[in-house]
Amino acid sequence: MDGWMDNLKQLLNKNTEKHSVNKAKGLFELHFLMTLLCQPDWNEKLATLAKERATLCHKEPFLQHSSSFSHIGWNTHLSVVGAASFSDIIDFWFDEGKDFLYSSGQCKENATCQHYTQLVWATSSQVGCANQQCWRNGELWEIFVCAYYPGGNWEVNGQLVMPYKSGLYCSLCTSLMSGCLRLWDHVGGLCEIPKNPCRMNCGEHGHLNISSCKCKCDLGFTGRFCQVRCNVQCVHGHFKEEECSCLCAVGYGGAECAEKVEFPFQSCDLIIDGNCFMVSSDVETYYGAKSHCQEQGGVLAQIHNQKVQDILAFYLSQLETSNELTKNDFETDNFWIGLTYKPPKDSFRWDTGEIPKYFSFAFGQPDNQGFGNCVELQASSGFNWNDQRCKTLNRYICHFAHLSVSLQVSAV
Repeated sequence: MDGWMDNLKQLLNKNTEKHSVNKAKGLFELHFLMTLLCQPDWNEKLATLAKERATLCHKEPFLQHSSSFSHIGWNTHLSVVGAASFSDIIDFWFDEGKDFLYSSGQCKENATCQHYTQLVWATSSQVGCANQQCWRNGELWEIFVCAYYPGGNWEVNGQLVMPYKSGLYCSLCTSLMSGCLRLWDHVGGLCEIPKNPCRMNCGEHGHLNISSCKCKCDLGFTGRFCQVRCNVQCVHGHFKEEECSCLCAVGYGGAECAEKVEFPFQSCDLIIDGNCFMVSSDVETYYGAKSHCQEQGGVLAQIHNQKVQDILAFYLSQLETSNELTKNDFETDNFWIGLTYKPPKDSFRWDTGEIPKYFSFAFGQPDNQGFGNCVELQASSGFNWNDQRCKTLNRYICHFAHLSVSLQVSAV
C-alpha cells in the first residue's frame, strides 16, 4: 500500500507545481491485501477539469461534464495557505481509512471516509489533480482537488459498493493490464499497463491474423474460432447472421419477435440510471438466456460503463454471501451478459450490434479456452468478464430500457 501511495505522490510531484513530495509515511498496516489497485496514470484532461473546479473555490456547485469522462470521482480539501502540501493532503485522505469498516463497507459513526474510498477505489485507474489559492472571508486559503476516472463511491440500495476486495494480490486485475507488479513480500501488487498477445488457435476452418490476433473464417463458418457451422423470419426485429437468430425490437419477444410483451418494470432487481436489470433464478445456455430475455421484451444485460459494472458486481457478490447462489444447483456461479464475439467483424459486439466502448475482462481474458464466444460475469474474478462456451449453463441478467423508452418504441 505504501508503494501505491508513493506512485500517486510521484505523479503529483511531476505534474503539480507544489511542494516536494515526501515518501509514504507507512502509518497504517492493513489487515488485508489489496487485490486490485491500478498503478495510477496521470491524465492531463482530468487535471484540467480539477483546475477548473479548484478555481471555483467552493463558491458554486461544479457541473462540468466531459464527453471523454462520463463518470468522474472527486476529492477536495480546503486549508490555510502553506499549512499543507499535496503530499500531506493525500496522507490526510488516506488517514480516513482507519475509520472505514471493511466488514460492513461503511464508515464508523460520525466519521468521514469518502475521500479514502475514492482514493483506493479499485477500478479508478486515472487521476488528475490541481490546487488553487482562494480568498474566503478575508483570508487566503488553498483548495486541493483530484479527479478520478472511472469514478467510485457508488451506492446500491443505500449501501456503498465495496471499493476493493480482500484476498490474493492482483487477483482482480482486468485484461486491460499486462501483469502484476509485486512491491514487497508483505504487501499486495499493482496491476500493470496493457498488453494483448495472441493466445489462440483458429482450428481447421479459419486462419489466424497474427497482427490483429483475429480469426478469418472459411465460408459457412462463424464463431470466434470459426467453430460454428451456420434461417428465421424476424417480424419485429432484424436477423443476425452471425448467430442465426433474431434481435427483437423493445417490447417484442419470441423466436421470430412476433409476440408483444409488457415491460416488467415492477420486477427489477436493480434500477441503474433508469435501466432495469433482472437476475434470473434459473440457468440457460447463452442463446437460451437470450431467448428468455427477448420473450420478456428485453435483452441480455449490456454494461456500458464502470458504474454499472461496479454495481452489478456488488449486487451479485451479495447474492453469493447470502447463499442465494448455491453451487450444487448450477454448473457455475457465473451470469451471462449480452456480449459475443463476431468473427466476420473481428470484434466483440453487444446483442444490439453495438461495438463496446467499455470492457471489463478479467486478467488473462479473453482466452477462449474451450472455444468460448459468449461472455459471462465470472464469480471467481469478482464478476469481471470471461469468454465462455455458449452451451454452458449459467444464470443470466436481463436488461430493460426505461419504461418511457419501451412505450415510445412500441408505439412506432
